[in-house]
Amino acid sequence: MCLVLFSCKAHEKYPLLIAANRDEFYARPTEPAGFWDHNRKILAGRDLLGGGTWMGVNRNGKIALLTNYRDPANISEEAPSRGDLVRVFLENDLKAEDYLEKVSWQGQRYNGFNLICGELNGDLWYYGNYQEGVHKISPGHHGLSNALLNTSWPKVEKGKKKLEIIASGNRVWERDLFDLLYDDRKASPYSLPETGVGAEMEELLSPIFIKSPEYGSRCSTVVIADSTGNVVFAERTYDPVTYQAVTRTFMFDV
Repeated sequence: MCLVLFSCKAHEKYPLLIAANRDEFYARPTEPAGFWDHNRKILAGRDLLGGGTWMGVNRNGKIALLTNYRDPANISEEAPSRGDLVRVFLENDLKAEDYLEKVSWQGQRYNGFNLICGELNGDLWYYGNYQEGVHKISPGHHGLSNALLNTSWPKVEKGKKKLEIIASGNRVWERDLFDLLYDDRKASPYSLPETGVGAEMEELLSPIFIKSPEYGSRCSTVVIADSTGNVVFAERTYDPVTYQAVTRTFMFDV
């Protein structure tokens, strides 16, 4: 993922709400979300090049998701796939804090990343290899893009405010979260960070939903977990030319 907006333990009815966009090159081979053939407990998309995934859940109530940390000057082609970090957590019975501690021991082997692991009941932990330590995520509304958790980029701040409004009602609807994720308005050039990609690229990457000829927001994912254990996991994939969408919705109980 390249933008994750989420509320954990901030709503009486919904301990966890997630709205996330995966930004990637359109040419990178990808399998849409579904229960994996070799492990029917895991629900996630698949990166067919690296073999892992950017976000997923399992029937035991675990969730994991990952974003890249934008630092183009320090990319190694020899680094292992970051998507495996999500896959391994979902495949194994490890507590999130313990798993992230183990990841932190070898975090510098990977290109820059942020990893959130935890439970669909809103208990979430965070580790990024551009800072020290594993951190428990506090109750509230949060945003994560290609910097550290809650770094104040324009699309993160805009998304958090919109999510807070959506989460203020008694009922949260998938369509409202998908609408939030399809905001393709660019931020003011004067408000953008400098991450080493140049001013033109910073502006292109500034919307919540990115559109460009070769790279953009390929799919949006919504997770709604309620206090009774009901889980909705919906993924909307987009045609990179027409932006027509196909939505797949999965529902299960934890």
